[in-house]
Amino acid sequence: MELFSPFGLRVWSWVSLVLLLVNSGTVLSDSEYLIGLGSYDITGPAADVNMMGYANTEQIASGIHFRLRARTFIVAEPQASRVVFVNLDACMASQLVKIKVIERLKARYGDLYTEQNVAISGIHTHAGPGGYLQYVVYIITSLGFVRQSFDVIVDGIEKSIVQAHENLRPGSIFVNKGELLDAGVNRSPSAYLNNPAEERNKYMYDVDKDMTLLKFVDNEWGPVGSFNWFATHGTSMSRTNSLVSGDNKGAAARFMEDWFEKNGVGGSYSDESVADGSPRRVSNIIPRLPSNRHELLELAASFQSSPGRPATKILSVARRVRSTLRQAEKPGFVSAFCQTNCGDVSPNVLGAFCIDTGLPCDFNHSTCGGKNELCYGRGPGYPDEFESTRIIGERQFQKAVELFNKASEQVNGKVDYRHTFLDFSQLEVTLPKQGGGFEVVNTCPAAMGFAFAAGTTDGPGAFDFKQGDDKGNTFWRLVRNFLKTPNKEQIDCQHPKPILLDTGEMKQPYDWAPSILPIQILRVGQLVILSVPGEFTTMAGRRLRDAVRTVLTSGNKDFSGNVHVVIAGLTNTYSQYVTTFEEYEVQRYEGASTLFGPHTLSAYVQEFKKLASALLSGQAVEPGPQPPDLLNKQISLLPPVVMDTTPGGVNFGDCISDVPKNSTFKRGETVTVVFWSACPRNDLMIEGTFALVEILEGKDTWAPAYDDDDFCLRFKWSRPSILSARSQATLEWRIPQSATPGVYRIRHFGAAKSLLGSVRHFTGSSSAFVVE
Repeated sequence: MELFSPFGLRVWSWVSLVLLLVNSGTVLSDSEYLIGLGSYDITGPAADVNMMGYANTEQIASGIHFRLRARTFIVAEPQASRVVFVNLDACMASQLVKIKVIERLKARYGDLYTEQNVAISGIHTHAGPGGYLQYVVYIITSLGFVRQSFDVIVDGIEKSIVQAHENLRPGSIFVNKGELLDAGVNRSPSAYLNNPAEERNKYMYDVDKDMTLLKFVDNEWGPVGSFNWFATHGTSMSRTNSLVSGDNKGAAARFMEDWFEKNGVGGSYSDESVADGSPRRVSNIIPRLPSNRHELLELAASFQSSPGRPATKILSVARRVRSTLRQAEKPGFVSAFCQTNCGDVSPNVLGAFCIDTGLPCDFNHSTCGGKNELCYGRGPGYPDEFESTRIIGERQFQKAVELFNKASEQVNGKVDYRHTFLDFSQLEVTLPKQGGGFEVVNTCPAAMGFAFAAGTTDGPGAFDFKQGDDKGNTFWRLVRNFLKTPNKEQIDCQHPKPILLDTGEMKQPYDWAPSILPIQILRVGQLVILSVPGEFTTMAGRRLRDAVRTVLTSGNKDFSGNVHVVIAGLTNTYSQYVTTFEEYEVQRYEGASTLFGPHTLSAYVQEFKKLASALLSGQAVEPGPQPPDLLNKQISLLPPVVMDTTPGGVNFGDCISDVPKNSTFKRGETVTVVFWSACPRNDLMIEGTFALVEILEGKDTWAPAYDDDDFCLRFKWSRPSILSARSQATLEWRIPQSATPGVYRIRHFGAAKSLLGSVRHFTGSSSAFVVE
């Protein structure tokens, strides 16, 4: 025997080392992933552009509540498969956006990232600039295609993916799930009640209350991010709001990223963590100023408002608060609050009431005296929509922090994906018959019902439309027929939906609605993400999740443990709503907006089961018919910015209304300063800011404290008339309870366009004031 010879000793040592490494779960472990996260600014034009979501022609962007971002995670098995998930602070994903993102990724990385393993999902804020989708019906109110809205989203997604790719490092993933009870209510309970009683009895609530969270932990740096999925609409901000905003989910993401910057690993939530929606970030870098009030006032009096002066774009970027605090050698913490089956879930949790009487709205039709436009849902901060946004965002944030800190179930297993395109205008669906056997039914070309025009309690429509209308009326049929008269086959297919707009068969000047849709499954260990191109209602989502879970767990050892199945709503493209067959019969807003007829959900269930089976067996799936690229057909009627001007002798950035001399403010009060400005469309200030609050450091150095990415600082832009070349910026700082006492000033950044087309950046600041 040569076991103890020098060669034998070396062999035994190597065997022992391999066994030790395998059992200790180090780099050689099969369960370890490469993880990378990224984030980039996608705040579109904050002026002149109609907002996407409510289809309200009067809801035109005129400032920023806080900025919008694209947040990405990439998970890869070394030398094997990888998946990409992008969460957008946007109303929904866009088919055209994804087409162009994939083209860019192919040019950069070859076939590493494709339409199959990249998912792009929207949080469903109704306060982001529109005009970035390619189908006519979704860009009517934005006066057609808005290239600036489109480009900033495509650029931001690409850059966030590039960041995540460059941040790929060995790490671990943990998953956790918990109930959040007070962030969503069912806004169409009469439709939900039409589902079978035995099915409803399986569930305690008429909306999903579970939040599922992924925690990403870098082997060296520790936690680097989290993504979670929870169902509630992005409609805390109302249909009359004109400030660009990520609504409650965007707010939650801001709160959690700032909370982590302050608290780090293991930090717990406290009321002061997000006091007034503005987590403390600067107090630890600002030296103590004189505590004597008189000395502070004297110091503030030495800094009067500075006249507007030329600046560079890089100055706006450099002064951003978060870039000041981020550690350059370590990736910033990325937290995303993703959307799921939110179709019938409202964040206006106090219920729907009539604005004329204060009484609850009609249960079946959501009307007040027969009028839908008087019925509005109330958020928890009613009547303040900003407060409602903060509260619903904070509730999601609190739950996410709890799940994040307690996450202990490690994600292990394969990384894989399946994707296909389907023509939903003519899909055959096989259904079981009550008496046994099967029948084959079809989906239909897209169409919207009369109740679509009634809107919802989150944003009512107009005229005499109402939810729950399965008849329609003669006048609006005449209007409809002027555009397109549906044929008998389409009417029968969509029954009992009375067709208001036969969008699937309207082709002039190009397609009004999609017909070819993507469905996709991403797998990361025991977490399975179902990417759906629409808004599934609560029960529709439950049926889809259950169907896929059954396929994955039926006698399959690969999914023998706990399987977490989540739906990623509004992903890869947008095709409005998906209800159950029973909810469709009621024809409330969600049913009227289920484009492809009563069997739409059954079609999704059938096709996702096929994808799940292929995922398990390792089989490839057919790519399906390719959706159209309609970029070259787009029409835009939004007029460009011609030029910006100020009165004679006035500079861009000069104060119109300054803070009063020797001003002192208390926390909780609002400071307002007005500047001569220029149209924000001239430069979107990506990764920069239009508004800045600075705090005096020492005797003569100003440090950034809050910017237009903060919940407490609002940038409002206005012009005296639609054709005026003059404009002004109103900056409102609601001083948070967490603000450090000291000397402050407010600063504005902008860019003005000359008649010849050149753009000049400028800045100006207010006089200094004291915060006690």
